[in-house]
Amino acid sequence: MPAGNPLRIPSSAQRTATVIFLHGLGQTNIAWHGTVQWMAVQLPNIEWVLPQAPTRPVSLNSGQQRSSWFDIQSLPPDCNEWEEAAMASSISHVEGWIQAEVHRGADPRRIILMGFSQGAALGLLVALTTLHELGGVVSLAGWIPHKGREQIVHTRPYLPIFCGHGRNDITIPTYYSEEAMAFLRDVLRLPTAFLTFKRYEGLGHTINRAEMHDVVTWLQSVLHLRPVARALIM
Repeated sequence: MPAGNPLRIPSSAQRTATVIFLHGLGQTNIAWHGTVQWMAVQLPNIEWVLPQAPTRPVSLNSGQQRSSWFDIQSLPPDCNEWEEAAMASSISHVEGWIQAEVHRGADPRRIILMGFSQGAALGLLVALTTLHELGGVVSLAGWIPHKGREQIVHTRPYLPIFCGHGRNDITIPTYYSEEAMAFLRDVLRLPTAFLTFKRYEGLGHTINRAEMHDVVTWLQSVLHLRPVARALIM
């Protein structure tokens, strides 16, 4: 199990699934607590695990220390953007958190990886390389690093994937999700029925209510969870 204790939001009913949420560059897990808590209320059978990325020098910010899963030199990311050591370490850490949940009794097929931006890129890489049979992955404003694709060994052709992206995102333009979906469909041959891609009008490099509602609905579908008695306003 990796060092450090993730922030946890326990299920309010019997736990039947787990979501591991990976934040973006320069962010903290605490900053996402309110958004995740809102989803947790609507998904009472899910326990949420929010790890915190380590602080490291980031080339994009002239070497300043920021929370980051791996170094990045430019945004939008270049095709050759890849830091082997930090990426390997972060992948290992996520694998450790998955394994920790399995040790706590979770079925890996009911573990979902979810991430925003850099966290989404990491989540996608782990989901597409892990030997665990995961339940799915959610990418919010993410991408699949090109260098990482060389390491992908696709072990589950029916992995459900949700990609959400704002049409006005200039940090990670929508094209990055579109191209990732094409890679999943045309290269990895994932069935289109397991690929969900949503674009959001007027949305930049962030999330909004419509996207979170879609994520909740998608999680209910892939995990076969009952909706709450009444919809809650975000």
